[in-house]
Amino acid sequence: MGSTVLSLRIDGALLDRLRHHAARRGMSVQDYVVQTLIRDDFDERFQAAVDETEEFYGRM
Repeated sequence: MGSTVLSLRIDGALLDRLRHHAARRGMSVQDYVVQTLIRDDFDERFQAAVDETEEFYGRM
């Protein structure tokens, strides 16, 4: 899997919070943001699979 550069402009207060969260986990801000996006993407895909299953079988 390749990588691509994504540049963002964010508020200074948000960057400070991200630095704090990342430091608590011993991560860089970049790694923390990437892991957060991966986790969020997984949650969305998982929920879509649950919704699809419920549509197929009906709600229990």
